[in-house]
Amino acid sequence: MILAAATNEGLAQMSNTLIYSSMAVYTLAFLAHIAEWVFGSRSKVGRTAAALTGKAGAAAPAVTVQVKKAGGTAVLDRPKVVTRAAAGTREVPDGPGAAGGTVKGDLYGRIAISLTVLAFAVQASGVVTRAFSVQRAPWGNMYEFSTTFSAVAVGVYLAFLLAGKNVRWIGLPLVTTVLLDLGMATTMLYTESDQLVPALDSYWLWIHVSTAIFCGAVLYLGAVATLLYLFRDSYENKLANGGEPGGFARSVLERLPAAATLDKFAYRVNAAIFPLWTFTIIAGAIWAGDAWGRYWGWDAKEVWSFITWVGYAAYLHARATAGWKGRKAAYIALIAFACFLFNYYGVNIFVSSKHSYAGV
Repeated sequence: MILAAATNEGLAQMSNTLIYSSMAVYTLAFLAHIAEWVFGSRSKVGRTAAALTGKAGAAAPAVTVQVKKAGGTAVLDRPKVVTRAAAGTREVPDGPGAAGGTVKGDLYGRIAISLTVLAFAVQASGVVTRAFSVQRAPWGNMYEFSTTFSAVAVGVYLAFLLAGKNVRWIGLPLVTTVLLDLGMATTMLYTESDQLVPALDSYWLWIHVSTAIFCGAVLYLGAVATLLYLFRDSYENKLANGGEPGGFARSVLERLPAAATLDKFAYRVNAAIFPLWTFTIIAGAIWAGDAWGRYWGWDAKEVWSFITWVGYAAYLHARATAGWKGRKAAYIALIAFACFLFNYYGVNIFVSSKHSYAGV
């Protein structure tokens, strides 16, 4: 018994060391992402602005049409053809990315990705080691949930990259958020490894909480894309109206994907994860029935989980409703994600509920 306790304590200390080590590597990845944005050439970024300005009504090259004639070809001038996209959309090219389309910037970006992969491996090892030290799922309190959540978020991001998706623009905000999350977890939320109370000691801990963590990680990526969409859309509107973008827009926003691309990405990930979030709530209700003898009791955590569900349902409905696409739907998505964050941090820290007994 004493030997087992000593072994578990040693594993817990090893887990803490791995988490701190991952933070050090994430810091290096953060600096590499900054270098990608700073040292990536800005000379090629102007291509996006030029294309946008052209869309704003600048003179376009004359469009010609070839008409076949006997014995030769005559080239006739035609007036330029003005086409209108769907309301609220533009045909705007994506920016060249944080690297600015240059070899030097791309090198820093690849270094940042490599460091992120290394940090993810170290952090995931810390999460697994914590599981061995407590001999259960490693998300029985807020500290464990936070370390697992950020690891899953990075894992989903790397999976998108591995699938060939153009999502490297998420790298800097993601690594920044992970550092903040781990910093808060190791200072304010840290809890010594311990066994769970009987109500939590259930196989539903693996099912319900794991799906909640995965849903939150994907919803986070959707929220980042939505926020960047709002900035990029404002930038495109300013150019379309003949305005002059400021220094921030020239150095950052011009390199991002087009607003339509960001909007499409956010919508797809939110729509794809919504059924799984629905399952998360249902699984929680079933677990509550086993643990407390009732499926729904209007506990604070249950209420805010449902409010989050309603928020994303309203977002998906808004996307399907004429007049509510674009920025209005984006605002709803951000409000829904804010509800998710409050459901985790606010309810667990500031509100007394049945979900508070797990400890911070």
